[in-house]
Amino acid sequence: MEKYPEIMNSPFRYAGGKFYARQLILERMPNHNFYGEPFAGGASIFFAKPKSKQSQINDIDELLINTLLHIRDYPVELAKRVSKEVPSKERHNYFKNEYKPKSDLDRAVRWYFLNRTSYSGIMNMQNCYFGYGDKFSMRPENWTRNIMRTSHKLKDVAITNHDFVKVIEETPKDGFLFIDPPYYNADQDKFYTHSFTHDDHDRLAEVLREQKDRIKFFVTYDNCEDVIDLYDWAKYMEPAEWNYTIARTDDQKKSAERKAKSAPKKGSRTKGKELFIMNYEPVMQELLFAQNL
Repeated sequence: MEKYPEIMNSPFRYAGGKFYARQLILERMPNHNFYGEPFAGGASIFFAKPKSKQSQINDIDELLINTLLHIRDYPVELAKRVSKEVPSKERHNYFKNEYKPKSDLDRAVRWYFLNRTSYSGIMNMQNCYFGYGDKFSMRPENWTRNIMRTSHKLKDVAITNHDFVKVIEETPKDGFLFIDPPYYNADQDKFYTHSFTHDDHDRLAEVLREQKDRIKFFVTYDNCEDVIDLYDWAKYMEPAEWNYTIARTDDQKKSAERKAKSAPKKGSRTKGKELFIMNYEPVMQELLFAQNL
């Protein structure tokens, strides 16, 4: 039997994911036995750390959660289906505009294929452009192994499709949550299938204030005055920066050029600037598994 790694990359491409911030986040985590993500998305942090005794990954996007459940519970069936696919513009257009799934497995196949072949994994169909390239995308011959090792990591992990308040309130005492909500000021409708209103941001801040003495949490947010005001009660707040690369495909570049002459070029690097907010004083940890990141 193949031995799969404990530390791995997210199986998905995901807009706004924390792939390039993993080191900064992991070294600020407290010790914990329960780990949860109320806004999992691509779950880059969950996959980049050793699995806890108990883990929960949650997201409001039911199609994402359906795909994760199939990866966990039916990896062979899903892998067999996607292994037959070719990442072409024609197949991308077919799955995006014509394919009519008849089962949850069909929906998982469609979601996985579009995620692996769309620019930045953007799953909002209005902005879901073909974005596969042999030089920077996972090749389809590796999709099967990607699914199988992800399934191994997800074994015994709770995968849920709840509102974030339920997840936070039901986290066990002394549990730890990594919380990566949609950006406060971002134009989310371009990237995500579920929007997050200012009332939702207020609800998140309120439930965390209510639970701050019962659990530990680490929140990442865009660095703006509104967020700073919302969390002025938090014990620790730190601005953070990291580099990340933007890779653009021909289709995506052409669309962007029509909308904005100043669009970033392929391979350009830019800064991620956010706030790290915690209800504990972080003690910087040496990551024994950092070489895997």
